[in-house]
Amino acid sequence: MGQPLFETKQEKSRPAYRLYLLSMIAGIFLVFVYRASHVPGEGEDGRWAWIGLFGAELWFSVYWVFTQSRRWNRVYRQTFKDRLSQRYENELPSIDVFVCTADPTIEPPTMVINTVLSVMAYDYPPEKLNVYLSDDGGSDLTFYALLEASHFSKYWLPFCKKFKVEPRSPAAYFSATPEPLVHASQAKEFLSIKKLYKEMVDRIETTSVLGKVSEEIIKEHQGFLEWGSGSNPRNHPTILQILIDGRDPNVVDMEGQRLPTLVYLAREKRPHHHHNFKAGAMNALIRVSSGLSNGQVIMNVDCDMFSNNSSSVRDALCFLMDEENGHQISFVQFPQAFNNITKNDIYCNYPRVISQIEFPGLDGEGGPMYIGSGCFHRRDTLCGRKYSKEHIIEWKIQDNRKVDESIDELKERLKGFASCTYEENTEWGKEMGLKYGCPVEDVITGLSIQCRGWKSVFFSPERKAFIGVAPTTLDQVLVQHKRWSEGDFQIFLSKYNPLLVGHGKIKVGLQMGYCSYCLWAPNCLATLYYVVIPSLCFLKGTALFPKISSPWLIPFAYVAISKYTYSLLEFLWCGGTVQGWWNNQRMWMFKRTTSYLFAFIDNLLKVFGFSKSTFVITTKVADQDVSQRYEQEMMEFGTSSPLFLILATIAMLNLFSLVGGVWVVIMSLQTTVMAPLSLQFVLCGIVVAINLPVYQGLFFRMDKGRMPSSIMFKAVFFALFACIVSLL
Repeated sequence: MGQPLFETKQEKSRPAYRLYLLSMIAGIFLVFVYRASHVPGEGEDGRWAWIGLFGAELWFSVYWVFTQSRRWNRVYRQTFKDRLSQRYENELPSIDVFVCTADPTIEPPTMVINTVLSVMAYDYPPEKLNVYLSDDGGSDLTFYALLEASHFSKYWLPFCKKFKVEPRSPAAYFSATPEPLVHASQAKEFLSIKKLYKEMVDRIETTSVLGKVSEEIIKEHQGFLEWGSGSNPRNHPTILQILIDGRDPNVVDMEGQRLPTLVYLAREKRPHHHHNFKAGAMNALIRVSSGLSNGQVIMNVDCDMFSNNSSSVRDALCFLMDEENGHQISFVQFPQAFNNITKNDIYCNYPRVISQIEFPGLDGEGGPMYIGSGCFHRRDTLCGRKYSKEHIIEWKIQDNRKVDESIDELKERLKGFASCTYEENTEWGKEMGLKYGCPVEDVITGLSIQCRGWKSVFFSPERKAFIGVAPTTLDQVLVQHKRWSEGDFQIFLSKYNPLLVGHGKIKVGLQMGYCSYCLWAPNCLATLYYVVIPSLCFLKGTALFPKISSPWLIPFAYVAISKYTYSLLEFLWCGGTVQGWWNNQRMWMFKRTTSYLFAFIDNLLKVFGFSKSTFVITTKVADQDVSQRYEQEMMEFGTSSPLFLILATIAMLNLFSLVGGVWVVIMSLQTTVMAPLSLQFVLCGIVVAINLPVYQGLFFRMDKGRMPSSIMFKAVFFALFACIVSLL
């Protein structure tokens, strides 16, 4: 056995972190002692508000303990791709890459094909690379774009390999490299390939604007005949086209080199059959690919997450093919990154702390969760295989094509794998493939794989493996987090609860780590209580915290200051800015009081049978005005969303409480009145400061991104009503 293909290093600062942890636990304990020993008596003003606050603090403390499980045992990985090449270059496994898209209007075909071209250009033997595009929108526009991409790939792939291009998404490369480099030969080829790319994009965008493929193009490729006159995105047969057959040695690029396999799939859709969203698309791809390329490793990526690192496939194989530890690793998860993040990341789209601290912490406990994109799986584990020490992994390519089967016969046979009825009375969606019935099918699938004995690995290379497009409006962000938190909480309430299904199967730290995400939604209750009740009590003059002169103030101050100082240092260590950290605090409050609240309510409705799971696709396009405001880090409201009504009401309630409470203190002419209310004054002031963009959107902005007038009037009314009721 040679040297390992990867190594693992533990975080060195664990002793200092654990000392901080112990001090926080001591501070929290003293807060509880104060709460329990100073409860107002029966009939005293503020008794129930006090008890409610005690409950909220108890929840925050328990949840905080869960979040620490993501930090107890951080590990970081390093791969040795040179060793992989030396030992296995001629025995590398076949890789099946799945790209999923669902709607050509909000996921433009040009964006989709850039992702496809980026993964086709991986630094990997092309005859062992197979790329599948699942088009759940069943759009002939997307198919046309992929057809154009298949022609362009004959020029793009050799260009990438010849000049070691990074990134290998044409759009990303040409935008990052506007001018050719020094050598004249490269300059000539650069300008030539850029011209070809621009001409292709122009043709695709012209067709997209027209909304249909021209008759001339339809006549050129028989694949368009699959779109019958009565077909639509929700009612059509399986459409399967093999645009490039990589197993054919005669299919080559302009340099005479083999090309990867490229396949288009639009699974069958019928109105009376539930299609199970992305999980259903992935399972159809798993089955169809098994009859064509049957790659031992499956990688899936969202259509807006292009490959930014051509060697990431080799990084993943360093883990999966390692002789000593690779046999127990099921999947390798890469982090998400985005190319449109502003300096201070106004919506906190980039999960920098999750990527650099929390997932490495989960990795130390047995592996991170599967997040649905940028992940390399073993095919057999994704299909339900349990871990066994005796199981021998065979990396040789297993061709499942039938002997003497023509390409047309092959396509007709594979179409059956993507039919609406194929999964009836099978284990697909249950024990095989991605699981159904949950908005976060990726998380529950990864948990099930780990509970079958497998481990996972988190790897974040210096050059990001995948880069995508982040939402550019507040509404998009909140809706996205509503779906995630709803799905995670649904897992917690189901038989797949990590504490139940993971008992005795995965480490306690990993169980707690999963729960820290699964319990996002219930955070809404304690957060709403904490940003509403203390402020109303401040307006009324009811004290809920110790006086500023009391020694009991110390544990409250220590816990709050230590937690947020540690959070700030952690954020800065991850490469963020102070303003970015403040934006992060704002977004946490916004999400907890809106997205998580709606997710919590929807889960309760599901429990009582009043609601069903839905899947909302986040749009990947924005008009010029929205993009400009986003780049200027101005929050985008603009719609009359119920999420915004909650935000605006909380903002106005705290503003009224702060102004009213201070006014009462001033009018009383007694400085001692403020002493027992000092912490509530600070808390109310922080909430007001966090909501400054909301006040700007309500009263000062005149652009289209301002808060709608209807929201403003309703918020002022509800906030005034709550303040008046609290004073009665």
